[in-house]
Amino acid sequence: MPVKVLIHEKNELRLRITGESHTALQILRDRLNNHKSVEYANYFPGHPDLDPPEFYIRTTGKTKPDAVLNEIVTSLSGEFDSLTL
Repeated sequence: MPVKVLIHEKNELRLRITGESHTALQILRDRLNNHKSVEYANYFPGHPDLDPPEFYIRTTGKTKPDAVLNEIVTSLSGEFDSLTL
């Protein structure tokens, strides 16, 4: 999944994510919005045939948004790794 950083500032991170579905982005958005250090997280799908979705994260205080994103992604990855059929 290619990710392009569009904005990376003190408390804001905006990414363009290619090749992900709404399902994955909604799970990520939900987890981020439930994190104590996240003020706001959302994704914007854009045009379905022309634009890859963009993801936006704004954190509170001195918490860096990329650190929170890494924490959430690592947690989700661990949850999916432990699934068995």
